[in-house]
Amino acid sequence: MTRKRVAILISGRGSNMVALIDAAKAAEYPAEIALVISNVPEAAGLARAREAGIATEVIDHKPFGKNREAFDRQLDAALEAHRIDIVCLAGFLRVLSPWFAQRWNGRLINIHPSLLPAFKGLNTHERAISAGAKEHGATVHFVVPELDSGPIIEQASVPVLPEDTPEQLAARVLEIEHRIYPLALKRVAEGA
Repeated sequence: MTRKRVAILISGRGSNMVALIDAAKAAEYPAEIALVISNVPEAAGLARAREAGIATEVIDHKPFGKNREAFDRQLDAALEAHRIDIVCLAGFLRVLSPWFAQRWNGRLINIHPSLLPAFKGLNTHERAISAGAKEHGATVHFVVPELDSGPIIEQASVPVLPEDTPEQLAARVLEIEHRIYPLALKRVAEGA
């Protein structure tokens, strides 16, 4: 079996990155984590990736100003240099350009903390509670130019409890994120 080479893009601590790294340790897992890139030089996840023996790069978005595509082209060059097959966004706090989304179409996946199509964008836990949602959860989806709108690969839900704070709900959702992201990457790597 030829394992797919995967890059994970992060901006912070990388808890979903760690779940993917742990899953890829299994010999029968169809993907290997070959690279972690952060747009934030001090992202805690970079140290965690290095500890796991994974190549890391920093491409700071600040020097690019508002030119998203120029940043994305540098990102693309790094991915190509490492012969990456699939890109996983894991807390990557950048909206990618349509150029990048189209270039990596079918090979670019993201995890979002809601049951899409509900609660696209930010502050999903607060919004779910405010809306009186009975269920909330996480979705792994393909990235397309429209924000949080790509085809769904995996979803899982948790109940929204009457006493939930956004932080409590977020903690329960994060647990299922760590479960479904490795499943989704496995499906994509296997060509499902």
